[in-house]
Amino acid sequence: MKKRAILALLLVLAFLLTACRTEPGKPGNNQPSNEDHCTIGMSFDSFVIERWIRDRDVFVSTANGLGADVNVQSANGDVQTQISQIKYFIKNRVNAIVIVTIDSDALTPVIEEAENAGIPVICYDRIVRNAGSSLYISFNNEAVGMAMGNGICKNISDGANIVKVMGPKTDYNVDQVMNGFDKACESHNLKVLASCNCDEWKPEIAYDFVNKNIDTVKEAEAIMCGNDALAGEVIHALAERGLSRKIYTVGQDADLEACQRIVEGTQLMTVYKPVERLAKLAAECAVKLAKKQPLENVSKFNDGKHEIPYIAIEPIAVFKDNIDEVIINSGFHQYEEVYMNVNGNKNSK
Repeated sequence: MKKRAILALLLVLAFLLTACRTEPGKPGNNQPSNEDHCTIGMSFDSFVIERWIRDRDVFVSTANGLGADVNVQSANGDVQTQISQIKYFIKNRVNAIVIVTIDSDALTPVIEEAENAGIPVICYDRIVRNAGSSLYISFNNEAVGMAMGNGICKNISDGANIVKVMGPKTDYNVDQVMNGFDKACESHNLKVLASCNCDEWKPEIAYDFVNKNIDTVKEAEAIMCGNDALAGEVIHALAERGLSRKIYTVGQDADLEACQRIVEGTQLMTVYKPVERLAKLAAECAVKLAKKQPLENVSKFNDGKHEIPYIAIEPIAVFKDNIDEVIINSGFHQYEEVYMNVNGNKNSK
């Protein structure tokens, strides 16, 4: 009798344990089903630019919430490293690849290789030309340039001297931004005294350029900088000569230090690009493409050879008079951080 009782008890326990266990992919399991699960490979140019950390974190968090694992790699500014990373993703049969490209042309063959292998590729923020990617998602880069040009032209005289400190020639976004900038300035007859391209977006190149060309630069009324990191080093070089408040400087990305400089009065304006919105939307699109689902609300972009799906988000010009509304009220940066170097800080508001 004892043996029978023990056997009956074991059977009951086994039944209870089985009933409490939810099989993977079955209703009632908190984890995504195997059918919903996918893997995304993500390769960044580098994390030299401040905003990429924010883009990465929002993208990964959103993708994880949709049941995707994200393998994030940084190429540290090296094209061959980025190509190797993409080949690794292809070899491991990820479901989608997201690229923040270093070079708008050098990655074309490997992107084509991925697409031919049936792996959709998303060009994030920067386009890879002639590659026929599955999606290009970015900000309206021409509008970014126009915002910078309008910001300068409203504060200097027609026919004034300016200087351009731009990003690398290998980044096609630079061409798009400059097209917008030139359109905004074309009726104002501005004279470009000097210009340079900063390879790999290295801020130190901007600093060295100003120092080496200071006699020319000091004749300018404004300096157009490709992003806020470059603007920071340009202003650093100007400040060493007491010129930081005498020459208007503009940038883009709304980096924290740029916002601090705007309220302090050493940088005229920046361009806010809501990266959380971009990264979240890109993650949603990546998961859809990984699951072979159609994208919605896309337009078309000619990458030089193909008409590819395109999503563009509009930027916002940020000056001292609207920085609270655009930057602080949106939660992009905190008031205390932006105004930390201004006398009185929050108590002065």
